[in-house]
Amino acid sequence: MISKTYSFGLLGLDAYPVEIETDVASGLPAVNLVGLADTAIKESKERVRSAIKNSGFQWPTQRITINLAPSDIKKEGACFDLAIALGILAATGQINKDPLKNYSFLGELSLDGQLRPVHGVLTIGLTLAKFPIKNLVLPEENAKEAAIIPEISAWPLKSLKEVVQFLVDPGSRQPLKLEISQILKNNANYTLDFSEVKGQYFAKRALEVAVSGGHNILMIGPPGSGKTMLAKRIPTIMPSLSLAETLEITKIHSVAGTLLNRDGFIGTRPFRSPHHSISDIALIGGGSIPKPGEISLAHYGVLFLDELPEFNRKALEALRQPLEDNLICISRVKRTLIFPACFILAAALNPCPCGNYFSPEKICYCNPAKIRNYLGKISGPLLDRIDLHIETPQVKYRELSDNQDAESSRAIKQRVENARAIQQRRFSAAGGNTARIFCNAQMPNKLIKEYCVLDKEARELVRMAIEELALSARAYDKILKVSRTVSDLAGSEEIRAEHVAEAIQYRSLDRAFLT
Repeated sequence: MISKTYSFGLLGLDAYPVEIETDVASGLPAVNLVGLADTAIKESKERVRSAIKNSGFQWPTQRITINLAPSDIKKEGACFDLAIALGILAATGQINKDPLKNYSFLGELSLDGQLRPVHGVLTIGLTLAKFPIKNLVLPEENAKEAAIIPEISAWPLKSLKEVVQFLVDPGSRQPLKLEISQILKNNANYTLDFSEVKGQYFAKRALEVAVSGGHNILMIGPPGSGKTMLAKRIPTIMPSLSLAETLEITKIHSVAGTLLNRDGFIGTRPFRSPHHSISDIALIGGGSIPKPGEISLAHYGVLFLDELPEFNRKALEALRQPLEDNLICISRVKRTLIFPACFILAAALNPCPCGNYFSPEKICYCNPAKIRNYLGKISGPLLDRIDLHIETPQVKYRELSDNQDAESSRAIKQRVENARAIQQRRFSAAGGNTARIFCNAQMPNKLIKEYCVLDKEARELVRMAIEELALSARAYDKILKVSRTVSDLAGSEEIRAEHVAEAIQYRSLDRAFLT
């Protein structure tokens, strides 16, 4: 007897339907799994066998053949356990197979028949919404993740036995529904605030400029000057997430298995801070079956690289293309996958190995060659892709002992959102292919020429900076983009000389510092 159940598999950040055909026929007892299943799926026959027995059903003493279609796509994970178990029960006549055609099933089975959560439920739910059958039976832990999609019905259940009971009497339960806007509002809170940062007024201004225009930033300063403290608060001044951004971020984290929020989605801007021992694949994504890396997990948020020179050179160089294109393309023999990677890169480093090069009080024992070797780990092309380079000096006691709170993140965020609104109106009016451009840092050369026009005085300032600091053509474009952001913060349609001067001082550590 043959039965059919339905589930979904993951391919990068996309999902595809999987039809699970189960045939139970006469022959020596055996279970044959076909359809390019990975090890986790092949092991499911042992989990399913125990789950069926411990749920009070009979395991057939016949030959069982299970086919996962389409058979030309490599499938991975344990999300097919529930569908396989139901297929066996239907093929052996222990349950009615007719209701199975109305549902898709997800869930890993424990040996006692309990349902365990799986990855990628949001992606699967978004794909399911495009199909005629929109009912999804899944573990309780994944229910909220699926319920945020209004087009589908998410049925949360605890065990195989409960699923069978539900299929017998579907009216005994109601699908889970959530009010997304209210949950999103309740979860859009940060525990950190810029009011806690003493001093570092120049650095905070630079971070405001960086966030307003979506620019990357590099902070150079001695240990304990507050570089990490500043970086961790960058998400608090970024514009609030839209629903579309929330779903896109959550989808990435769901596929990667890093979705820890009990509400089933991420309501704040991501902040990723990988250790400097990270490999290039873990940073940019990949693997035999490609998965999102840290740059994709930081999508619409911040990727913070502390102690930048300590990172593997290969890993740092792999950042160059994503920083330009806001995505990472991972090619394998059978397929090419694209993961989004639109993030602000915030990096920090000491001025020398001991960290005291800038300190007026402490003695630096590093010789020039040692400093050059230390800073030379950061290539010129990568440095060119970082828009702002700033110095963060040691905070003075007078500032540390000041009990008055500094400017709050809310106040800074308001100015950032005003500047972003100006940019969005500008790019919306431009039309064409600018619909996906959200901030000044994403402007191509055509828009730079149109929106970054300088007067004579401003052009002279840029010429002097290029010649004296030996900046590259890319650095020239960065100065123009940052100037445009500074003028937007000032509410000025024109880019004046003072705006250019501020942008140039954010590049003053470029070649001059590394020589």
